[in-house]
Order: sequence, then C-alpha cells, then structure tokens
Amino acid sequence: MTARVLCIAGTNTDIGKTVAAAAIVAAARAAGRRVVYVKPAQTGLQPGEHGSDADEIRRLAGEVETHEFVRLPDPLAPAAAARVAGVGIPTVAGHAASLAELARRDDVDLVVAEGAGGLLVQLDTEGGTQADLARALLDDGIDCGFVVIADPVLGTLNLCALTQEALDHRGLPCDGYVFGTWPTDGEVPLVLEQNVLDLPRVTGRSLLGRIPSGAGRLDTATFTASAPTWLTLPGTKASSGTGA
Repeated sequence: MTARVLCIAGTNTDIGKTVAAAAIVAAARAAGRRVVYVKPAQTGLQPGEHGSDADEIRRLAGEVETHEFVRLPDPLAPAAAARVAGVGIPTVAGHAASLAELARRDDVDLVVAEGAGGLLVQLDTEGGTQADLARALLDDGIDCGFVVIADPVLGTLNLCALTQEALDHRGLPCDGYVFGTWPTDGEVPLVLEQNVLDLPRVTGRSLLGRIPSGAGRLDTATFTASAPTWLTLPGTKASSGTGA
C-alpha cells in the first residue's frame, strides 16, 4: 500500500498556507503517521538562503523530513520565475514521479505536498498546475486529495466555491477546507462567524479547522502540542477544538 499524498492549495497568497501545512504535519504526526513534507517549487529565495517553506515546517512541526524539488530566486509563480531567471524547471510529470517515489516508500504514511499559491498556478513552463499534478498522481495509482487553505474574511466563500468547482470539474478529491488565520483576541467579526456556517454549504465540503492568528510565532513544543486541537484530519480522531 502506498502513502497518501495530501496536496495543500490556497485560495490566495499570504493567508497562512504554510503555517496551516505545518499544523497538518504536526497533527498527522501526533496521530502516529510517518510524514514527509514536500515543496515542489520554492520561489523567492536564492540557493542556500534560509527562510524557505520547508524551513518553516521544520521550525514549527519539528524534525520532519522535507524535500524541495526546485528553487527560483524571484517571488513569482514558478513558471514566471523560471522565465525571468532564464532556466528550465521540472515538469509537472517530473514532480509527480518524485512524489510517487516518496509515496511508495515503506516508511512513509503521508506525503504533504504544498503548492505555490492556488490550484491553477502554473508549476512548470508547459502550463502544468497543481491540479494537473494531482491528476498525474491519481492516474499513477497514488491515493491523492486536497486540503484547501482559505482566508476567513469577506469574499472567501466565492473563492472557495470557485476552487471547489475547479476541483470537481477535474474529478479531484477534496478532504475539506481550513481557515489559515482565525482571531483569538476580542469578539469574532460577524462575517467570520457566518462564513463558518456557510462554507460547507457553498463548497459541499467540511471546514476541517481554524488556525489561530499568531500560531506561526509559537515555539516548536507549543505548536506541535496545540496543532491537533486546531483541526481534524480525515482518518484521525476528532480534535477537541478549532482554536476559535
């Protein structure tokens, strides 16, 4: 049996996707899963420069195995960053083959693959997207699905509905949605409360959890102990809360 590949997509940028991915990694490890984190395409950093998404995953979730398949210096979508840099990058098919190799290892239960932004951001110069990456994995017999990270603010329901429509159109499984930042001080704005109620209706998928604002500033021990209370992963015991 192969490990599952859980693709992490966002509905926008700067919405807490990497911190949410770290929480997913930490929660899965707390549930006894052997987890590998992958960032197929890291942009905005020079080779050897610290501060990658994989670095952030290890800082928050502990000493987890991480992989980065390609790095590009400009903070752009991978295809655009490769064009500006004048370099070739792996194709989506190449990324899928590398992920499948990890998923087929005997010592891995879950591969968490964080995309670059949204579902249809181009990961290669041939127009391949994270959606195409997931389709290639499924066609190769790899169990694969999505968790979508969203901002809980006004307008998110439309972005989530559009993302879900794109997933459904391509026949790609989606486990559910996570709000990447959730206020912990003071009264929760009315629109956020209503979005919690409405998101399952507009997407047909569950809201799996809410990551507290400021979670990315926690130390490793506090983050890993708290992450299982912020979200519920499919196939794991229900969490005791959502960080709200």
